[in-house]
Amino acid sequence: MHPRNAGATAAARTTADAGSNGADDVRIEHDCIGSLPVPAKAYWGIHTQRAIENFPISGIPVSHHPELIRAYALVKQACARANADLGGITHTQCRLIDAACRDLYDGRLDDQFPVDVLQGGAGTSTNMNVNEVIANRALEIAGRPRGDYRFIHPNDTVNKSQSTNDTYPAACRLALIFALRKLIRSGEALAMSFMALSHRTAHVVKLGRTQLQDAVPMTFGQEFGAFHSVLCDDVRGLNAEIGRLSTVNLGGTAIGTGICADPRFRETVIRHLRYVSGIGVEAARDSIAATSDMGDFVDTSSAMKRMAVHLGKIANDIRLLTSGPQAGLVEIHIPARQAGSSIMPGKINPVIPESVNQSVFTVMGMDTTVAFAAEAGQLQLNAFEPVVVHALLDGMTILAHAMDTLRANCVDGITVNAAVGRQRAEHSASLATSLNGYVGYEEAVRLAKKALAEGRSVHDVAVDEGRIRREILDDVLDPLKLSRLHE
Repeated sequence: MHPRNAGATAAARTTADAGSNGADDVRIEHDCIGSLPVPAKAYWGIHTQRAIENFPISGIPVSHHPELIRAYALVKQACARANADLGGITHTQCRLIDAACRDLYDGRLDDQFPVDVLQGGAGTSTNMNVNEVIANRALEIAGRPRGDYRFIHPNDTVNKSQSTNDTYPAACRLALIFALRKLIRSGEALAMSFMALSHRTAHVVKLGRTQLQDAVPMTFGQEFGAFHSVLCDDVRGLNAEIGRLSTVNLGGTAIGTGICADPRFRETVIRHLRYVSGIGVEAARDSIAATSDMGDFVDTSSAMKRMAVHLGKIANDIRLLTSGPQAGLVEIHIPARQAGSSIMPGKINPVIPESVNQSVFTVMGMDTTVAFAAEAGQLQLNAFEPVVVHALLDGMTILAHAMDTLRANCVDGITVNAAVGRQRAEHSASLATSLNGYVGYEEAVRLAKKALAEGRSVHDVAVDEGRIRREILDDVLDPLKLSRLHE
């Protein structure tokens, strides 16, 4: 079974088993719609149970994103502490909720989040899933039965002074920060691998290309160094997103006005969240705007897409440079990872860059999903935040894994074909470019054409014609010197 489907399938199985094994295996819970049996052993309650039945969409449960569960645990922990400070709940209730949140954060209850990631309600099902699990785990710690909501209630206690519309975005932002940190580390590691490769090949000359046509000399080190530079730029862009995502609308409750919350709650909960998360979270300047606005998610997606574009270009270049081994460019060699054909003996394909390209295509599709969902919100709330956050978290995971495998299974093992690189650089007609200042453009064109027609180097043709002294040509047409003109 695919791990993505395991949580939802297990939840469905638990429900089915409970229904067939008798009343002792279920407990009856109530909501505004009516009553419903809930598996007796489940930490979730009726709201989660309805969501399991309502959203059999992707087969991917919320537990697929452990970052979101951990982030939500921190949000609820901060809210409980703020409510206790302000007298909204008792210190005993706070202590029990706090302990339950630590269990959530530690991953001990991940299997209790079976709701599909593609859910209606702007994340309400996830919020209630979290509220119910925390409430029932807190009850269990207190020695009380699950479902004894007179003591700790999912809404009145765990969700005190809160709404889905401020806790869910806050948790999503923290989850994205956690995932971004991993993505940034992967980007930094890949960039450093290219830098190490650049240093190893700094003096190995080759021919540069523009539009797949011969250009002027450069070194392999410069080529790989450029990959390092663009990845470093991307990492800086991702780091900037962490600051933007640290602004939350927590305390705004339903639409940002703070209804049902103590006026002091917003400032108090932000202080607690900053402490428990270790992240410098700040309150949004306009909580009404922040409740419906998804611009920061769009920016984050754009920063990811930028990195994906660069990663795809790098993978394309690697595939071109390693093409061959006889009829291609064959300027670099990448590690052989597996047999490349079921029929052609000895064929080896660039499977790692190919897998990276497919990861890039996936991230670009996710960026489109984010853009459409962000635009589709109406009035004071965007109901489509669940698919946005699912896309972003999945995209970050895929992109990080793609960079990790490219680094470990390809880049760290790249070697260059120094002989081919030098031969092509020395015999390219494009070297005539460096003679423009000596004989003029038109004469340089003639020398280049003659070299091509005769299958000789520009150097040898120019020496034979005798218009420029040989020692000057030796210096001016040295490919390695040409690659470093502007250093």
